[in-house]
Amino acid sequence: MYGVLRAGYTVVSINPLYTPRELSGQLSDCGAEAILLLEHFGKTLEDAFAIEGQTIALKHVVITSIAEMLGWKGPWLDRFIRTFKRKVVPYVLPNHLQSSQFSQALERGALLTYRKPVVSQSDIALLQYTGGTTGVSKGAILTHCNLIANVLQIEAWLKPIEQRKTIKTWNFLCALPMYHIFALTGCGLLGMRLGARILLVPNARDLPNLIGILKEFPEINVFPGVNTLFQALLNNPKFTELDFSHWALTIGGGMAVQRSVAERWHALTGTVITEGYGLSETSPVASCNTPLAQEFTGSIGLPLPDTAMCIRDEDGKDLPAGEVGEIYIHGPQVMSGYWQQEHETVNVLGQDAYFRTGDIGLMDEAGYFKIVDRKKDMILVAGFNVYPNEVEDVVASIPGVIECAVVGVQQASTGEAVKLFVVRDDLQVTENLIMEVCNRELTHYKRPTKVEFRETLPKNNVGKILRRVLRDESKA
Repeated sequence: MYGVLRAGYTVVSINPLYTPRELSGQLSDCGAEAILLLEHFGKTLEDAFAIEGQTIALKHVVITSIAEMLGWKGPWLDRFIRTFKRKVVPYVLPNHLQSSQFSQALERGALLTYRKPVVSQSDIALLQYTGGTTGVSKGAILTHCNLIANVLQIEAWLKPIEQRKTIKTWNFLCALPMYHIFALTGCGLLGMRLGARILLVPNARDLPNLIGILKEFPEINVFPGVNTLFQALLNNPKFTELDFSHWALTIGGGMAVQRSVAERWHALTGTVITEGYGLSETSPVASCNTPLAQEFTGSIGLPLPDTAMCIRDEDGKDLPAGEVGEIYIHGPQVMSGYWQQEHETVNVLGQDAYFRTGDIGLMDEAGYFKIVDRKKDMILVAGFNVYPNEVEDVVASIPGVIECAVVGVQQASTGEAVKLFVVRDDLQVTENLIMEVCNRELTHYKRPTKVEFRETLPKNNVGKILRRVLRDESKA
């Protein structure tokens, strides 16, 4: 990423778990001309080119492997992965692509003279894709100014910690995926700014491995994570045996932190889960509780330095403390707009440059903000946004499905889960068939965990399916 930025180009974050359909859609929208690819996902890229209706502009592919940069250990590990794990599926990429290995690209690049590009603070550094209220994926345009500003804001917010604890070296545990803006800014960019050591965890679901890392590196002092991860660790007996004496800060984001989890965490580790709030469109951090908090507040804290937040009604008028409305954000970390989607940009960025989040909340008398509800139909699965329209579009493509609707239902392990309602005219449309299609077309966290067949779905007087009614019925 730093090489791309230093060359004056724009980075596009891509989820490596995307299906060919999802990858094809994002590549087509962003217009990327080059991609750096782990060979495990070569088959996904091959299949992405076969998706009809998309135009992928890629010209260059740089391919790497897990073993490529490991010196003498590399060939041994490569044989192990291919022979025993069989993780590398054969693939064939289109002939027009200029393809090279990562090591070869580095060798060729070393022979060239670096020409420093002219980059301004308003130039695009990153396209961070996020779901939309319509389910259409949108690229949030984050400039160099946006990202640098947010890093400096978080750095200033961190300063008070040094009043309580001596920090010789910052040691971040990054158990979050780097394609997610929470990890990218909160660990990657901030860590570089602080001169920190960043321990990257490829798979946080592998709790024995994660706990092993925590045991091997007791000097870790910053742990950003999500509620589901904290809960899973607390439920593992091995976690209780660790040394937490160096821990200075646990940051909770991505989804709401449950009070019961926060209290157990504090009792065991001695650190308060400091909850913050942000979005892809705000680089991402907009607010956070003070790092000196002595107990879990249940709020999303105060706006970061040089950030203004307010609560407004449906007409865009400011509301007083204690009243519920929509959260608006203003600051140097707010995106400049959505990539090639002017209409969507106008919907969320007004003339006063305040960003309309779509999240419902309130501000108390002390200036602390609290989330009351998430966007009306959005489902939050383990910190990841799932938008019903995308899932519904996939299911509706199955012959025999008349109509369908998706809602979020409460689930202890992930916060929310995806529930699917289906009206069919063919009994061959079974739950197994639907899941087979969803497994092929959707990333794992977007897939339904519950499927219910119905004769009809509730609608309003113009025929719009009422997801709200289905949500309420699912709670009963």
